[in-house]
Amino acid sequence: MKFIHRLGYYLGGFAIGLVLLAFFLNGSNTSCQYDYGPESRVLKDINTKVLKYSSESEILLQNKEIDTNTIKNILKEGDVIFSESEPRKEPCGIYHIEQKKDNKTIILSVENCKKTAVLQSIKIVD
Repeated sequence: MKFIHRLGYYLGGFAIGLVLLAFFLNGSNTSCQYDYGPESRVLKDINTKVLKYSSESEILLQNKEIDTNTIKNILKEGDVIFSESEPRKEPCGIYHIEQKKDNKTIILSVENCKKTAVLQSIKIVD
């Protein structure tokens, strides 16, 4: 078989494979961008759930010491501190997430359950 025939078969099969791949992955919520590390997976998992606030964190929100946009930003771009977290705690793991903003460090303690995420506490350190 000549090279040009082999190349044609290869390109034909490759094109069919691309069409099938696009068909199968089109409807699903697949993403391959930055979701490989444990920190990214934890933050993505927390952000896909309904976020509830504990009474302590609601008081800080009512006193306008922190707003919900800042909390959402920290939950998307913050750093998970695994040394202080308890990911295997039953029934819900507890994660400490921090981010520096305006010369202050904001530390969130989030209880990550199967269907919800509860913001347990907020610490603002100068």
